[in-house]
Formats: sequence, structure tokens, C-alpha cells
Amino acid sequence: MEDQQLVKQLLNREPAAFTLFVKNTEGLVAEIVFKMIANAEDRKDLIQDIYLNAYRYLPNFRFQSKLSTWLGSIAYHACYNYLKKKKLLLPEKIEDAEHEQDALEVIANRFVDCFSNQTMDYVSQKELQQLLQSAVYQLSPIYATLIALYHYQELSYQEISTITGLPEGTVKNYLFRARKKLKDLLLSNYKKEDL
Repeated sequence: MEDQQLVKQLLNREPAAFTLFVKNTEGLVAEIVFKMIANAEDRKDLIQDIYLNAYRYLPNFRFQSKLSTWLGSIAYHACYNYLKKKKLLLPEKIEDAEHEQDALEVIANRFVDCFSNQTMDYVSQKELQQLLQSAVYQLSPIYATLIALYHYQELSYQEISTITGLPEGTVKNYLFRARKKLKDLLLSNYKKEDL
């Protein structure tokens, strides 16, 4: 269903439309909230607030981006404001989330280049995913979120820029830094555990 038709149905308060809206966007919202917010109870409250705010501000949606990107922006800013209010810099490590496993496999494959062939002989794909997941949660909330949006959700730089409000060049710069930090964390974790 196209965004314009879905928005029309949402504004007409059709229950099936809201269900479809949540189903189509819950992965993106979860990526943002889970990467930025450590406390499980706060996550639930924020997710509820995000969808309530989206519904409340839907009449102001002007189709200048995709509906999911607009919602991603609401989610990002809700989490950012939460972190700012609580003066939290880094999320605590959080439990594994099932929806991340496929994404972790994809991103782990992209980070295989961080390791030499000799190192890869000792590190299984599953171990690499676990190291990667641990490393992602050690990143700052913004870096973890950018990694999630780009690699897990496969959003473009422009879409991420729209969501975060960061200039596209800053998104690219932060992603470069986040990948470098991930590489350093993965290599240091490997050395600590296996050498």
C-alpha cells in the first residue's frame, strides 16, 4: 500500500490501517529504540509514545519523505530527548533480540575484512556475530543507531539524514567512525579472548 493511501486510511481511523502501519514500521522503530535506550521498561513506554505522537501529528505529514522515514525521525528524536533528559551517554548492554540475528549475520559478513584469513580460521561466524553484537552495544547511542539504520535497515544516507536531522556528510563521517570503532573493538575483543 502506498503512503498516501495509508495516511488517508489512518486519518479516517481505520483500525486495519494502524495495524498495517505498525507492522510495516516496527522493525525500524525497534532498531532505533533498542540501540539508543537500555532500559526495557523505558523502551516500551517510548515505543508507545512514538506511535501515539505519529498518530497525533499525522495530519501535518506532507509527503516530503517516506512515511517510515518520518516515523523514524519521530523515534530518533524521542530517544535522543530521553537520553538528553536523563543525561545518559551510553546504553547498558542489553539482552539478545531475535530480530537482530539475521542483521548481525549480514553485518558480520561485511566486517570480515577487519580480520586476517588466519584470524578467521579461529573465529566462527556465530562467534563473530556475538563479538559484533557486544561491540555495537559498546558504541555511543548515535553510532549504534547509525550502524543499525544503515546496515540492519539498509537505509540510504539521505534517509538517515532525514531521520536524525544530521547533515548527510555528518552521517557518512559518523558511520566511518562507528565502523572504525567497531573494528577496533572486535579486534581487541578477539585478542583478549583468543590470543
